[in-house]
Amino acid sequence: MSDPAQWFGFKPVQSEDKEHLVKDVFSSVAESYDTMNDAMSFGIHRLWKRRLIRDIGPRANKDYLDVAGGTGDIAFKILEATEQKANVTVCDINPEMLKVGQNRAFDRGLYNLENLNWVEGNAETLPFDDNIFDVYTISFGLRNVTHINNALAEAYRVLKPGGRFYCLEFSKMKVPGIRKLYDLYSFNVIPRLGQQIANDRESYQYLVESIRQFPSQKQLELRLRQVGFKRVTHSNLSGGISAIHKAVKI
Repeated sequence: MSDPAQWFGFKPVQSEDKEHLVKDVFSSVAESYDTMNDAMSFGIHRLWKRRLIRDIGPRANKDYLDVAGGTGDIAFKILEATEQKANVTVCDINPEMLKVGQNRAFDRGLYNLENLNWVEGNAETLPFDDNIFDVYTISFGLRNVTHINNALAEAYRVLKPGGRFYCLEFSKMKVPGIRKLYDLYSFNVIPRLGQQIANDRESYQYLVESIRQFPSQKQLELRLRQVGFKRVTHSNLSGGISAIHKAVKI
């Protein structure tokens, strides 16, 4: 498989251009992002995120970093699971996505929490010191990063020794019969939903294509090991439509 740094969906691009193209996508879809997630997955993404939180087992007074989590979905779930006693930092490269998350936090009465922070930053060059987070999470964001290995190395850097890495991402379907139906749905229905709900067909065409360009479960495990992670495993969800990747910094 070609390096995703050279592709914007199925379109070949210069790696230095991909970051700006992806930023434009999420600037366009920020306001409708969560609505589209419900529509595209029939709400199943909520079950996947619930499973992610269960696997993490959030604990009070621990330090959590959620990367590419601008709308706050995972951050709010961690806070809820710890009765607002965890320290959560949301980091996203896109200010429009962060604005959506901050508005949602305001609606939930969470905006003034001292232990919930919003930071604009790039997953490949995180604006944090070494060894400061207990848990790093990234959900449906890693495939949009220009250089995946750089982002994984940064995750390793900012985690404390013993810190845990979790990635929830679309992956490679493992059920051949269903795979054909999944492809038909993805390429024919999701872009149309994007047009109807977000008035943006092209962005959702990219998102569908980006899933196909993302490394397989085993390939991502290899990349995690290459940057230093240990105890690398994954759990397939919904037959491999998505997967949770887990790793530990020893």
